Amino acid sequence: MKHIFKKGKNDKLPTLLLLHGTGGDERDLLPLAEMIAPDASVLSVKGNVDENGMARFFARLREGVFDEKDLLFRTKELNEFIDESAKEYEFDRENVVAIGYSNGANIAASLIYHHEHALKGGILFHAMVPRRGVTLPELSDSPVFIGAGKRDPLIPLAETKELIKNLIDAKSPVTEYWTDGGHELRREEVDAAKEWFVSNFK
Repeated sequence: MKHIFKKGKNDKLPTLLLLHGTGGDERDLLPLAEMIAPDASVLSVKGNVDENGMARFFARLREGVFDEKDLLFRTKELNEFIDESAKEYEFDRENVVAIGYSNGANIAASLIYHHEHALKGGILFHAMVPRRGVTLPELSDSPVFIGAGKRDPLIPLAETKELIKNLIDAKSPVTEYWTDGGHELRREEVDAAKEWFVSNFK
């Protein structure tokens, strides 16, 4: 997978897995990592799926409807890529925290749902429920930060609440942060995510 790896100054911090939104690339979230954890190593990945010239991490059938078969395949592919990258770049595979926005947050959530211990935690900005009718692994050691907009036109409030409930039911310590905005990423939720990261991982 096309990616950027940047070695951090503090090996004790988790490696940040950066996952962009639809139409983004491996450079998109580098400024976010700098704001949230400037001393951490970063593995920033570009999605392998092309939707009308826009990079995504998995295919969809239409707006808001995921191609579940492709989601499962791409989630496994990403998990294996993290495994390989940990060996290549010599970071701790068991200490990886995802930062995802929109489509990137959805595949990060899918990693959490489908692959136990794939992530030490996650910062999910404007995520949806990746899949229904599945049993999540036990997540008491996997804190998750959810950033969401109360007026998000793409993600109904009930969808975010369902995601939060799924994670809490799986024993994940979930922190939710709501803005009055829409689908855009706001500075206030990034600042809140930084506070969350510092309190959980430093």
